[in-house]
Amino acid sequence: MSQKVLKVGIIGQGRSGRDIHGNLLVQIKDYYTIVAVADSIPERQKRAEQEYGCKAYDTWEEMVANEELDLVVNASPSHLHFPITLELLNKGFHVLCEKPLAKSVEEVDQLIEASKRSGKILAVFQQSRYQPAFVQIQKVIDSGVLGRIVQIDFSLNGFARRWDWQTLQSNNGGNLMNTGPHPVDQALQFLGTDGLPQVTCMMDRTNTFGDAEDYVKLILRKQGYPIIDLEISSCAAFPNEQFNIQGTNGGLHGTAGQLEWKYFKPEEAPAQRLTKEPLFDSNGMPAYCNETLTWNTESWDVSIPEGKSAFEHMTEKLYLMLYRTLSDGAPLEITPQQVRQQMWVMEECRRQNPHIYLV
Repeated sequence: MSQKVLKVGIIGQGRSGRDIHGNLLVQIKDYYTIVAVADSIPERQKRAEQEYGCKAYDTWEEMVANEELDLVVNASPSHLHFPITLELLNKGFHVLCEKPLAKSVEEVDQLIEASKRSGKILAVFQQSRYQPAFVQIQKVIDSGVLGRIVQIDFSLNGFARRWDWQTLQSNNGGNLMNTGPHPVDQALQFLGTDGLPQVTCMMDRTNTFGDAEDYVKLILRKQGYPIIDLEISSCAAFPNEQFNIQGTNGGLHGTAGQLEWKYFKPEEAPAQRLTKEPLFDSNGMPAYCNETLTWNTESWDVSIPEGKSAFEHMTEKLYLMLYRTLSDGAPLEITPQQVRQQMWVMEECRRQNPHIYLV
């Protein structure tokens, strides 16, 4: 018995709607088929009709009124994510919304309530939860070899000037909302779901031509969990590695493509005890604490099925997860409630930076 192929309508055919969602969906035709797109630009409509063999509409309202859709992908501009998703849920459609889902906790709550009321799925495109390096980091931490994790650094920085629509506050732009949903989502996975973290955030405008921030330094703290140091900067001429983890028995560092970690085994370390008296070496001279630890070093290199990029791999994993939810009733692995926690952090970041955001 063949499985059902879900009919998809995509709102938007820009860098997200076409280059991310459309590009991936045509690769998993056993699960989804693009039957319609909506975009106000005629050239994009024509291109979609040629590439997908689908129908194209000027507006998303026309699309949903004329098509039977199992899923609507909301890849509209960021500031339209909330109002369009809310209306789609109220109209009775399952929705996969691009990030950022909304601008505030209040808006996320409205979407969660609309999802419950309509009985329709609200999914959010947070595909970095499936980033191979992030998955591997979780495995290393869970193995316990690094000991108690003290600090986790996330760095998504570089040097770049930007002048498009995503640099404007009115469009829900800026580094926090454009890039931030990915590392913030990952960071919150290490802080548990029992309560919200303490937030300290500093933001600045450096190389942007818009009025939103392009430098973010975010510190997250929560009793009993590691400190999170998260940086998203557009003025880092010498960028840090994406990941750096400090633990009581060792540490890990690396990028999305390669990780390295080293650790010592406490049971193999020299026996030591606190000494309150001065230390001396074998010649009776003043000495400093000194010992030789045996380090174990391991590494990991990203391995993706041939013909796919890491980004496509992450996107496919999310779409297959969503397929299981829509077809078999499996629970979402990335929930609106988790995104609500993320949005709370981002809202607090804006509140702490009134020189940029008047909230």
